[in-house]
Amino acid sequence: MSGEDEARSLAEQAAAWVPPWERKPAPEPVAEPAAEPASEAPEVEPAEAPEVVLAEESESEPVVLAEAAPEVAAPAEAPVAAPAPRQPAEPMEAPEPEPESLTPEPEPEPVEESESELVDAPEPPPAPDPAILDDPTELRGAVESILLVIDEPVSEITLAQVLDQPTDRILAVLVDLVGDYTAQRRGFELRRAAGGWRLYTRADYAAYVERFVLDGQQVRLTQAALETLAVIAYKQPVTRSRISAIRGVNCDGVVRTLLSRGLIEDCGSEPDSGAFLYRTTPLFLEKLGINSVEDLPPLAPFLPDDVDEIANAQG
Repeated sequence: MSGEDEARSLAEQAAAWVPPWERKPAPEPVAEPAAEPASEAPEVEPAEAPEVVLAEESESEPVVLAEAAPEVAAPAEAPVAAPAPRQPAEPMEAPEPEPESLTPEPEPEPVEESESELVDAPEPPPAPDPAILDDPTELRGAVESILLVIDEPVSEITLAQVLDQPTDRILAVLVDLVGDYTAQRRGFELRRAAGGWRLYTRADYAAYVERFVLDGQQVRLTQAALETLAVIAYKQPVTRSRISAIRGVNCDGVVRTLLSRGLIEDCGSEPDSGAFLYRTTPLFLEKLGINSVEDLPPLAPFLPDDVDEIANAQG
């Protein structure tokens, strides 16, 4: 190419150059459907702008304008379709809990276990039966053991039931014990009292027993209480007014004391006046160590002959 052609080409390029502020904006690329992936366009290398050389009026030195050539817009890469923005997922509502049924659920029926599945709990071994007391010595020892632990007189019938023996045999053992204790001068004796049998300390040693156990510890009855108790014992059943007539004083307080001690009890009322009748109790017999009131010593030598007449007159 000659110099003139080159200068003309440069002049045409300079004339066709448009400043950037006057250029129209390139149309925005239209996004293709997301279903078809856009193919990437091959990259196009921008053409280098030729250097523009403007000749001055003076042809001696040419002036070179660096990068005076118009900017050639590099072809834009084919836009890749951006993925469509995802719509924000709507929050899923939690399922509302179903209201509880007000109808009570039927209880499961108990399952009946078969007999093979049931395991019987081990039963405690039965208490061994006491040995049969055929030996008289063994029977005698068993009777003595019971007599030592009783708190009140026990009858021969009760002893026979406990020891599984005939009543006659038990009674014979008791009589033998009475004779043996008396013959051996034991410190205790076996007596029949209040319808039963009980061991008592022998009267010969009562002073020593009282000194060791009873002195200062027993609650003694007053003289008035002893006199009233004696009247009731010998005249029972008797009314309170008759007791007061025999003693010559009011005995209401003393009678209440004897009732609280359990030595006397009421046993009905008098048909004519309706007054209460009083008599002694089994505790009275037990304390005295006698079997019945018939064993009391006779009272006639200590009373005047007309005591009944006096009592009736005052009553």
